[in-house]
Amino acid sequence: ARAAPVPGSPVGYLLAAQNADGGFGAARGQPSSSVYSGWAALGLASANVEPLRVMHGGPSVIGYIEAHPARDTGSLERTILVLRAAGLSARRVAGHDLVAMLERRRGAGGAFGGLVNLTAFGVLALRAAGVPVPAASVRWLIGQQGRDGGYGFAGVGSMSDTDDTGAVLEALAGQPGAAAARRRAVAYLRAHQDHDGGFAAQPGQGSNAQSTAWAVQGLAAVGLNPAAVHRGGGPSPLDYLRSLIGANGAVAYARGQNQTPVWVTGEALMALQERPLPLLSMTLPHPAPRPARRLARGWLRPAARAEGPVRAEAALQRRILRLAAGAGLATAVLLAPLGVG
Repeated sequence: ARAAPVPGSPVGYLLAAQNADGGFGAARGQPSSSVYSGWAALGLASANVEPLRVMHGGPSVIGYIEAHPARDTGSLERTILVLRAAGLSARRVAGHDLVAMLERRRGAGGAFGGLVNLTAFGVLALRAAGVPVPAASVRWLIGQQGRDGGYGFAGVGSMSDTDDTGAVLEALAGQPGAAAARRRAVAYLRAHQDHDGGFAAQPGQGSNAQSTAWAVQGLAAVGLNPAAVHRGGGPSPLDYLRSLIGANGAVAYARGQNQTPVWVTGEALMALQERPLPLLSMTLPHPAPRPARRLARGWLRPAARAEGPVRAEAALQRRILRLAAGAGLATAVLLAPLGVG
């Protein structure tokens, strides 16, 4: 029997939302998918809950993820990040070397799929796997920076957004020759913080938990303290995220908006823990997985920071919507995520 999770905390919400097949759906009681399962696993790992021990009467979340093979580039990147956060190799998964599969998808110029988000997450996944970051990928990312210092998912010429800028900051953390790009990206984020402490995907759209989480991740990855980021003496982004935690522990997407709470809570939890991607591998003290134990109420204390960066592919559809919204072509449409993001 699994120990009861602490109620009213993001960790408790995620543990309670797990399905018997080991996976997670968009919300508690909804069918499992690899996207939601991956982000739930990363969120829990950031709070020092070992993914191999997260189970609900059946397989662990890792068992679910391994049983549903990654097919697109974004899924490969996310799966590698999850496995390494669990202290597992991504070289032998159902007979496949996920790292080699990802490396084969890198273009001659260093980009993955020709997109900023996929390339940023490709760098993070390779770093998690212990593979040297290709210098061409770093150069390509630096070259996609907009005039405003931000990054858009499609690179130069696309509208900058918080999510991709935070992800690129994570990918460029500690990379030689990227200091100027990091400074400009940090300046972009600082300039676009809302007065409520949060960040919008793009200016004028209103703060949301996921964009705020990626901003926090990017800032933390380059050594800045997110708790000290205030606009005009207002709240910090961490204050904003905490304000969205509901009575059941789920993090709302925005004020009055509660879509995909598992996905949102998993991403927000990493930010609340100030744990940028890739998460440090966790070494299990026992060979056999055990259920997650009851968690102390001090779950929100920042854990030791992990090495550098964050984000990607099914975000493609979401990003296209955001760009369209920014151009006045659409406002809000809920799309089913397909890839990493």
